[in-house]
Amino acid sequence: MPELWEHIASRISEATGRTFRLEQKSAVGGGCISEAWLLEGSSGRYFAKTGRHSFEPEASGLDAIGRALKTPAVICLGSFNGIDWLVLEYIDMKRGPARFDLLGEQLAAMHTASAKEFGWNQDNLIGSTPQINSPSSDWVEFWRTRRLGFQFDLARKKGHAFGRAERLLEHLDAFFPDDGPAPSLLHGDLWRGNAGFDPSGRPVLFDPAVYCGDREADIAMTELFGGFPQAFYAAYNNVLPLDPGYGTRKKLYNLYHILNHFNLFGGSYLAQAESMISDLLSEVC
Repeated sequence: MPELWEHIASRISEATGRTFRLEQKSAVGGGCISEAWLLEGSSGRYFAKTGRHSFEPEASGLDAIGRALKTPAVICLGSFNGIDWLVLEYIDMKRGPARFDLLGEQLAAMHTASAKEFGWNQDNLIGSTPQINSPSSDWVEFWRTRRLGFQFDLARKKGHAFGRAERLLEHLDAFFPDDGPAPSLLHGDLWRGNAGFDPSGRPVLFDPAVYCGDREADIAMTELFGGFPQAFYAAYNNVLPLDPGYGTRKKLYNLYHILNHFNLFGGSYLAQAESMISDLLSEVC
């Protein structure tokens, strides 16, 4: 659709104050709910996404994280003839050292700052699944209703009822000390594929599902799908040591993502989720 790209080029020009004439557009792999593009033109290179969902929550999340860690700067976003789009700063993340130690330090610093409530000022997406972020002062209630309960309900609508789901939800309080966690700004979808490094080795985070929650939820997800190098965890703990109870709670937090993967993709994630539920219940029942 040439009109779409003419529209986006015009908006880039307006946002940057420099005339941008699109000379080359290349598809970039990686996204599952949107198409990604490298745009090259008269005033530089940009990274763009197109799809049929609003990119405003993603842009808002990038801006929030960007106050503590490097994220691709949001250039502009909008909608054209039913297609939503987002243009970001292009960062070459294929060259340079991978400073996972620096990522650990900077993420710990981001987690140190406490928010007033759990949740966020708008809902967003985790993959293509809605992520409900209605604010709450009670973390256990937030995790019970907006995270695990929401995913269990989705599974039920798809025809699968996890037999011990209600029992787990009833016992969530047992996994937490009486004072509970403080609400910290979270990336929300922090697996290895959503972290990179610029040519100098500076960490870059992208594709967030931002909300305020227990910092352990971010760390737990870094251990899924391949995990991060040990240098990351050593540096994080040096700044902000993890509580001894994290070893159990990480399974509770990662259950959310495994349930989401089951709801999106099915397959072996069912057995994995069932096993995690059994392991968690064995800790408290």
